[in-house]
Order: sequence, then C-alpha cells, then structure tokens
Amino acid sequence: MANLKETKASATTKTLNKNVVDQQTGNIYEAISVVAKRSIQINAEIKKELLEKLEEFATYTDSLEEVFENKEQIEVSKFYEKLPKPHAIAIEEWLNERIYFRNTKTEA
Repeated sequence: MANLKETKASATTKTLNKNVVDQQTGNIYEAISVVAKRSIQINAEIKKELLEKLEEFATYTDSLEEVFENKEQIEVSKFYEKLPKPHAIAIEEWLNERIYFRNTKTEA
C-alpha cells in the first residue's frame, strides 16, 4: 500500500487536462476505468487499515446503554478523515505512472 502520510494528492478539487489523463492509454474512458479500479483498491486498503487500528482500542461491554468515547479511536478516525479521498490518490498515482495496467484484449 502507498504510504498515506507522504502522498502528494490534493484534498481539494482540481481540474485536469484531458490530454494529460489519457496520455498513457490514448482513450479517456480506459484511463478513467483504470483509475476507478485503483481507487476501489485504495479505499479497501484504507478501510481495512482503519478497522484494524480501531480494533486495537476497542472496549467491549455487555450493556448497550453505556457509550464510551475512546480518545485514541477518535484521534485515529480524525487522521483518516483528513486523508485525501481514494480517487484523488489514484489520480495522483496515475499521473505519476505508478499504476501498472494492461489491456488483455489487445494482448491476444
């Protein structure tokens, strides 16, 4: 997984030139498809990592009436909320040519 602390992906909306995005494939739809699939992978990795970290601080009680605020869980959650969105990370990886892709239809 990419190091999330060192990503240069922007958390804000940014307009990109179509010619830059589809430069690797020559087809904007294929480029968007590759980025979308990578975004789904990144999202799954982030979710898995977040749940593992939150599980470390989990406290279990038999009573549903008691709700405990765990400061460590809150801090971990705040960190993940501040991260760029998975699609922004995927676009940044795509533009820096760090995503490997292949078209199986053209290889046959």
